[in-house]
Amino acid sequence: MGREVENLVKESGTHQVVSVSYKSIKDGLDKEGIARADVVIDFTSPEVILDTIKEITGIGKNMVVGTTGWYDRTDQVKEVVEKSKTGLIYAQNFSIGANIFFQIVGFASPLFSRFGNYDVAGFEIHHTGKKDSPSGTAKKISSVVMENFSGKKRLETGRLDRQIEKDELHFASLRSGRNPGFHEVIFDSAADEIKLSHSAHGRRGFAEGAIVAAEFIKDKKGFYSFDEVFKQS
Repeated sequence: MGREVENLVKESGTHQVVSVSYKSIKDGLDKEGIARADVVIDFTSPEVILDTIKEITGIGKNMVVGTTGWYDRTDQVKEVVEKSKTGLIYAQNFSIGANIFFQIVGFASPLFSRFGNYDVAGFEIHHTGKKDSPSGTAKKISSVVMENFSGKKRLETGRLDRQIEKDELHFASLRSGRNPGFHEVIFDSAADEIKLSHSAHGRRGFAEGAIVAAEFIKDKKGFYSFDEVFKQS
């Protein structure tokens, strides 16, 4: 992802990369280079992201965080950002298309819930290098469904050796090959089946969204999700 962002920046000529950190997980932050940056874009790892956020906001820099796997610490991160009087924007998925997909799923879910006795489930596929399961995007889709599909109150992402409960949403994960990301939501009834899916062709779309997010957060203070970009658009 870092290379994708760097390549897009070079192609556009609109912005400039002044520092690159963590080419290897063993590397540290290039604080001297980061001091010249307007915004820091992070696609690293759950193992380092919390310390990175503390260090970056500690030197007064705004951040775009594409790393997932830390959302159980959201309140802590929000407190760090507010205390440092910086700005941070995060997303489970920075793809513009994926974020439009979230809105489509949010629009469709209450319709299927209301008419036709439909059930709903989902699954996702990612490459073998993916470190979290389910993906942040899958969690986001699941939350959108449960907010809008009446009766679905609990998320189940593991193997089921029992009959699923009516109030559970099952969202399964598969890790194989080099797939950059596929997510599908299935609405099924006795009459028919409707599938809504988003398939990433590569990482470029995520990088494009991250740059949009960087432009959005540059002069702002506070804790934002990428949803705010679409609301304010």
